[in-house]
Amino acid sequence: MDAEEQIVTLRSFSGQKFAQSVGHSITPHSLKIFQINVGKWCNQACRHCHVDASPIRTEMMDKETVDLCLEVIAKTPSIDTVDITGGAPEGNPYFKDLVLGARKLGKRVMDRCNLTILEEPGYDWLYEFLSSNNVEIVSSLPSFIENTTDNQRGKGVFQKSITALKKLNEFGYGTKIPLNLVYNPNGLFLGSGQTVLEKEFKENLQKKYGIVFNQLFCINNLPISRFLSALVRGGKFEMYMETLANAYNEATVAGLMCRDQISVGYDGSIYDCDFNQMLDLKSNAVKHLKDFNLQTILSRNIVVENHCYGCTAGAGSSCGGEIV
Repeated sequence: MDAEEQIVTLRSFSGQKFAQSVGHSITPHSLKIFQINVGKWCNQACRHCHVDASPIRTEMMDKETVDLCLEVIAKTPSIDTVDITGGAPEGNPYFKDLVLGARKLGKRVMDRCNLTILEEPGYDWLYEFLSSNNVEIVSSLPSFIENTTDNQRGKGVFQKSITALKKLNEFGYGTKIPLNLVYNPNGLFLGSGQTVLEKEFKENLQKKYGIVFNQLFCINNLPISRFLSALVRGGKFEMYMETLANAYNEATVAGLMCRDQISVGYDGSIYDCDFNQMLDLKSNAVKHLKDFNLQTILSRNIVVENHCYGCTAGAGSSCGGEIV
């Protein structure tokens, strides 16, 4: 399903539209987080992936766009965090340049790492590189149960992830350097309470494998890309949208991640969030980094569609977990 088809499908939801639920336009608070999707190549092809990433994707940020990202970051003092994502961002040939450039500017750098890439041939250098540059790691781990994780992300993924987590601990992750895990449910329901689930993850990973980590982020599955296609194929699109819409929580709107960040695509296009990027819903203010203007960015109205129910359902959902 391409981006246009996804938007048509999202708009077909028979319930109240997201914009009606909010009742007003959503505007930014600031620009603190500069999220960069450096490409859609990934060594995995997870069933729930909203990026639709896989080993056969070839879209990749080039050196010119990486340099443009660093130029914009350098001239925007309010940006304190550079959030690097993919695909598997470490597969981009200019990943090192981006990390080193952002760290040189004194920015906090986060790598959204799928863990298994660290155990792929030719990528073992990442443990030393990431730790020596104090790059925070945010990693998806659907469950501390092997079968559950493998069913969602592929056979053998759980054991590779455990091996990688143990090595990361040896390099100071989870103690000296932040190591955060991401949980998203594998089904037509919202995530459990983040605090309770984090305790459960920590106890099980510590007891079974001696692994420690800092925080668990709970993220709702947004109805886009592969997950949306699966919902439509299974005749469950309306059911899931109703689940999200019925759980709409007005209190989450103030803390939506799109209000303090922008998301940059591999080609330099600007979006309000990573999810809008996957639907090709560009920012209605500045479309590309080459035209970046902070005041225009801060005065924009954020682009919304019905998938935004995913971020406002229950306790809310963002790249940093629950909102309220």
